[in-house]
Amino acid sequence: MPTIQVEGKGSFQTEEGTKLVLALEDNGVDILHRCGGNAKCTTCRVEVLEGDAGLVGEAEAALLQAKGITEPNIRLSCQIHVSSDLSVTPLMTVASSGMEAGTRPQD
Repeated sequence: MPTIQVEGKGSFQTEEGTKLVLALEDNGVDILHRCGGNAKCTTCRVEVLEGDAGLVGEAEAALLQAKGITEPNIRLSCQIHVSSDLSVTPLMTVASSGMEAGTRPQD
């Protein structure tokens, strides 16, 4: 099982193939996902500090480019299917934004 280390929050294990946004939420990490995990809003973005988050898909790449997000280690957690150990920092949270998390993303 891959281990997810969340900066300032500790670590947990998750099933391989789980969407990172769901692994974070299910383990008590405060993360936004306003569009329900459909790569439309960028609120679930994380900074990948260590590990391989996999390839950036077409929808994710297009949205990041459209929003002017060019750093290669900034990813949408709704588009990452965990396959190995990762260390991440959520960049937008419910607490810091004052918004509701959003509709729970599909598996």
